[in-house]
Amino acid sequence: MELRHLRYFVAVADTENVSRAALKLHVSQPGLSRQVRDLEEEIGFQLFERSAKSLRLTEAGKVFLAEARAVLQRAEEAVTKARAVAGSVSGELHVGYAPSLTVEILPPALRKFQETFPKVRVQLHDLSTEEMLSQLNSGALQVALMVRPARKNAAGLGIEELARYPMCVAVAPKHPFAKKKTIGLAEVVDEPLIGYTRKDYPDYHEGMEKIFATTGKMPRIAEEHDGVNSIIAAVEAGRGFALVPSCFACMAGPRLKLIPIAPGVAPIPVVAVWRTKEVSDLVEKFVVAARRDGVATG
Repeated sequence: MELRHLRYFVAVADTENVSRAALKLHVSQPGLSRQVRDLEEEIGFQLFERSAKSLRLTEAGKVFLAEARAVLQRAEEAVTKARAVAGSVSGELHVGYAPSLTVEILPPALRKFQETFPKVRVQLHDLSTEEMLSQLNSGALQVALMVRPARKNAAGLGIEELARYPMCVAVAPKHPFAKKKTIGLAEVVDEPLIGYTRKDYPDYHEGMEKIFATTGKMPRIAEEHDGVNSIIAAVEAGRGFALVPSCFACMAGPRLKLIPIAPGVAPIPVVAVWRTKEVSDLVEKFVVAARRDGVATG
């Protein structure tokens, strides 16, 4: 039994009408009816007497209603008290992040975290994969949002997947490929590739090699850049294409055209990473805030 079951039951009991209760709760009528019946099955007795035109509480339902209201009230009081305690927590939390991968994850995570911990100062650090791993190990960062690190680099780290994004080919809007609805790797393998610097993003280059292994050759890397803005500018200027996750569109906007790859390749997993030996309550709460309703698929 969950609190939402009690909330649904109370709403139906108050209105004595499933349709009005569903409208009030912003849920579907069939879904609400199913939740109430699931609750009755779980507790083992009927809460309502049903007829074609009416819905009334049974005697047991009346008793259950009073107790359900009390449970919901206690839950609300518990949240209020916990928020008061959380609001008194202060300090700093240093978070590393990759801009192009976290553009859909980081803003809502920050809002949710700061609502609970308004006195905690969150310091954001735009870093490469190698820099984030290094600073996690040194203690300069408490948590990082990044592409899943290779297993050889994951020793001593806690990792939780937050999202997965399909890969796309990014080109300038006037590029000959821009009119395509989908594109194959074999079509782009002879085009110049704009990528990240090998020194700072070795996992990126390993990933490119795996992706293009099916074509039997690697595209020529025409330029390497240490940041997403430089890659966007280079591709927009028509100097080559980039292979990017679908969330890249949030940063590039109309400056680039992102074309889905068909057949598709392995999606990019975005994760939260922290040191398991020094995990704090704030780190745990930040990771919870960064979780999404289901894993993104682009």
